[in-house]
Amino acid sequence: MMKDHPFSSLIRLNIGGKKFCTTIDTLTQREPDSMLAAMFSGRHTVSEDPDKGYVFIDRDGKHFRHILNWLRDGVVPTLTDAEYSELMREAVYYQLLGLVEGINSVLTRRREGDELEAELTRADIIKCLQYQKVKFRGVNFSGLDLSKLDLSYVDFSYASLKNVFFSRANLQCAKFRDVDAEGSIFHNATLRECEFAGANLRGALLAGANLKSANLQDACLVDCSFCGADLSSAHLQVQHLLIFEVTEFHICTCFLFTLLIDHTN
Repeated sequence: MMKDHPFSSLIRLNIGGKKFCTTIDTLTQREPDSMLAAMFSGRHTVSEDPDKGYVFIDRDGKHFRHILNWLRDGVVPTLTDAEYSELMREAVYYQLLGLVEGINSVLTRRREGDELEAELTRADIIKCLQYQKVKFRGVNFSGLDLSKLDLSYVDFSYASLKNVFFSRANLQCAKFRDVDAEGSIFHNATLRECEFAGANLRGALLAGANLKSANLQDACLVDCSFCGADLSSAHLQVQHLLIFEVTEFHICTCFLFTLLIDHTN
C-alpha cells in the first residue's frame, strides 16, 4: 500500500544536476529487477534533500529522460549510434535489461539495413564501363538508377538488383544469371540476347523492352509486366508464369516449354 511506502507517489530525482519528476509506479513496474525499482521498493533507505525533497543520483542526466520514457512507454528512442552507446551505459548502470535488449535490437536492424545499401554508385559504374569485359558478379546494386546507360555485355550474374532502374538502358547480351531483380524497372530497355536463366524477376516492369532471343529459362516471372515487349525468339522454359499487363507483346517464334500462363489483365 502507498501509505506504507517511505515515499509519496511523486518522486523527485536529481540526476547529476538535472531534475526530473516521476512516480513510484514508473520506476518500479516495467523493470522490477532494475536498480531504480530496488531503490524505490521500500526495501532500502534512500536519502532525500531535506529542503526540496530530491533524491540525488550521481550520474550524467543527459539521457535520463529517455530512461523515464522507456519506463513509461517501453519505446526505444531514435538516436545516433554514439548516443545509443551513451544510453546503453546508463541502461547497464541502472540494470534496465529490457532497455539494453531494445537498444541492441535497434542497432542490429540498423547494421542489417546498412548492409543492404548498394555497394556502388551510378558514378562508380560509369567509371567501370570504360573498361572491357566488365563484371559485377554478386555485387549489391539495390535501388540504383542505371537508366540510359550502355551496359551491353556486362556480367551481373548473382548480383542483387532489387528495385534497380534500368529504363532505356542498353543491356544487349548482358548476363543476369541467378540475379535477384525483384521489382526492377526495365521499361523500354534493350535486352536482346540477355541471359536471365534462374533470375528472380518477380514484379519487374519489362514493358516495351526488347527481349529478342533473350534466355529466360527457369526465371521467376510472377507479376511481371510485358506490355508492348518484344519476346521474339525468346526462350521461356519456365513452370509458372503469372504475367500482368500482357497487352500487345510480341512472341513470334518464342519458345514456350512447360509454360503455365495466367492472363490476369
